Amino acid sequence: MTLKDILKHGFLESIYIFNDNIEIKNGYVGDLLSEIMRNSPSSSIWITHQTHPNIIAVASIVEANTIIIPIDFDFEIETIEKAKENNINLLKSKYDIFKTVGLIYNCLFGE
Repeated sequence: MTLKDILKHGFLESIYIFNDNIEIKNGYVGDLLSEIMRNSPSSSIWITHQTHPNIIAVASIVEANTIIIPIDFDFEIETIEKAKENNINLLKSKYDIFKTVGLIYNCLFGE
């Protein structure tokens, strides 16, 4: 499934889109950067509460092409700039992290 397909569901706000035709094969949820580096699959969406610039470096290392934060969180300006430099898509959900994960799961693997 492409990111464009997921965006059609309307629960995600685009903060920065490098490529919405990119393929999303999986997802991972977590806030501990070392955990993400150890377990996140490549070509995935990473859903986190973290908003600081270091998440871009971690996403690049694990080849997570998209980062999603839940409602009531905002990416730091430096994070958005780093995402542009590293070709990482940034999105913000209209929902809390629990509901966002469920919606993404249904998009990727059926309902």
